[in-house]
Amino acid sequence: MENVVITVARGFGSGGKELSLRLAEELGINCYENRILTLASQLSGYDESEFVKEDEKLSGGVFASFLNKLPIIREPRPERKEFVHNWELFDYQAKIIRDLADTESCVIVGKCADYVLRGRKNVISVYIEAPRPYCRERIMRKMNIGPAEADELISKTDKYRAEYYQHYTGGNYWTNPVNYDLTLNSEKVGQDNCIEIIKHYISIKFPDVKFEGKKK
Repeated sequence: MENVVITVARGFGSGGKELSLRLAEELGINCYENRILTLASQLSGYDESEFVKEDEKLSGGVFASFLNKLPIIREPRPERKEFVHNWELFDYQAKIIRDLADTESCVIVGKCADYVLRGRKNVISVYIEAPRPYCRERIMRKMNIGPAEADELISKTDKYRAEYYQHYTGGNYWTNPVNYDLTLNSEKVGQDNCIEIIKHYISIKFPDVKFEGKKK
């Protein structure tokens, strides 16, 4: 086996994205999240803003950019029909994810990558979650907002991610632990230990695969 792919799904505020970047750095491989949007745009010919618009809903960006300016407003529940128009965009992203898995070792954050790459023997899927108080504190510090705003942002973003995942995976549940090789609580385990556990699991599942390690 020449390459290994680690997919990371994460609850908003759990630190899963930062953890993924550090893991990729320590292994000496690429970490893909927003770069997938650029690659999908280049492949499809669609303007990258179309992909970014959808991705912002998954990352909290739509809400985050307005939180300090606007009162909290409860948005209507995203209906499944909202996603129907985006199937073509999703298919382009899925093709990029499959191509990456075929060609290089990497970490892929979000984008239903665990589902897109299901059944592949060179893939490890990880889900990172943490209790609400921990996520709230991280979001408050990172975005300089209050607890009520942080809670609203976490709820809306995770709700949208769950519905997005359920739609594009044919009804699967984003937080179901059986979807993943590893499910880790980033508060109880700690960011550093999460990374070490993932690295150790890689060495168990793929004992013959060697990584270059952190680039100096």
